[in-house]
Amino acid sequence: MELEAHAEELASDLGVDKEEVRDDLDNLLSYSVPVEEAKQSLRRKYGDGSDSSASGATTKTIEEIGTGDSNVSVTVRVLTVGKRSIQYNGEESVILEGEVADETGKISYTSWEEFGFEAGDTLTIGNAGVREWDNKPELNLGESTTVERDDSTLEVPFDVGGEATLAELTPGDRGITVEAEILDSESKTIDGRDGETAILSGELADETGKLPLTDWEPRDEVAAGETIRIEDAFVREFRGVPSVNISEFSTVTSLSRDIAISETAPRHSIRDAIESGGLYDVELVGNVVDIRDGSGLIERCPQCGRVTQNGECRSHGAVEGEDDLRTKAILDDGTGTVTVILDDDLTSEVYGGGLEAAKDHARDAMDREVVADQIADGVVGREYRVRGSLTVDDFGANLEAAEFVEHAADPAERARRLLSEVQS
Repeated sequence: MELEAHAEELASDLGVDKEEVRDDLDNLLSYSVPVEEAKQSLRRKYGDGSDSSASGATTKTIEEIGTGDSNVSVTVRVLTVGKRSIQYNGEESVILEGEVADETGKISYTSWEEFGFEAGDTLTIGNAGVREWDNKPELNLGESTTVERDDSTLEVPFDVGGEATLAELTPGDRGITVEAEILDSESKTIDGRDGETAILSGELADETGKLPLTDWEPRDEVAAGETIRIEDAFVREFRGVPSVNISEFSTVTSLSRDIAISETAPRHSIRDAIESGGLYDVELVGNVVDIRDGSGLIERCPQCGRVTQNGECRSHGAVEGEDDLRTKAILDDGTGTVTVILDDDLTSEVYGGGLEAAKDHARDAMDREVVADQIADGVVGREYRVRGSLTVDDFGANLEAAEFVEHAADPAERARRLLSEVQS
């Protein structure tokens, strides 16, 4: 049902102005409030607290729930419980969110009411709303929902409690617990929903990998070199990869033991890495087959740092560009290609000189392109081991390189590997 139809139904039931109801409903939906919860909120606002949908709930298994359902009843085991504050109807509200499961599958939920359940509880949930979230159904528990605890324990094929390694995390995870070492941390001030907000931004690692980290309530424990346990964290997507977020409701505890950290990144074929949708720390091996335009001696906007074209920044117009070095190399391993981006330091290594040397080179040749040409002469046709952060979007796959090392593999082994990739 479209917004207009919902608004017309409410206006007719409540005897109020349709335009006013539509504006209120549109405002609630803009904050991702489920439509049935939004309608019940407006019924309460305009003096009709009746629940027109309570009797229409259908009992289903999780496997049977679809995004087209409106009200369902399920018996489930609570896997995780996370708490978060959001802006709702112009005010700050606290919601609970996580995952529940039965024998047929698991599903995420958002609870707009405090029902007092915990991870591990077995519940019979009645009259839960269903909305689409990340192309999947999600349960929504509101004022019209009933929650009853069951003394028996529902056995489910999923772990309870939310403990996970960094490699197991995916965007959308909530109420998770991780133990990791903080590799680095820095204070930042951002423009948050309440104005300027101080946060901590950094990187954490465990034996399975590394991920970016944001602490929205800066804590002393979140400092480089500290080993910590984080409970009730949530995971967002940041530049195409999972990012661990610590909220005001999270618990952070210092650990007295060390955590083994892998010194190497997991190696993937380019095809598998791209199909993953993005990886924060990954190693690829392939041949550099070309150097893209925009490599070598470039100019950046002094205000935003974007690369300029003919003295023009797409955000700030005509600017006096600042010189910099960058390389955009096309890496091919037989399964796919990715653009590897080298910063000024790595570009200096493959070029054989720093920024001043590049400027002198371009000045003597009266052509800035000679820098990119020299880089291409040195790397095209050679095999490299590349480590960094991979992002995938509508414009392709890009890897911001932290390491770019010529791969001294045994020629016979390399031939066998290439043959295997071609045959597969």
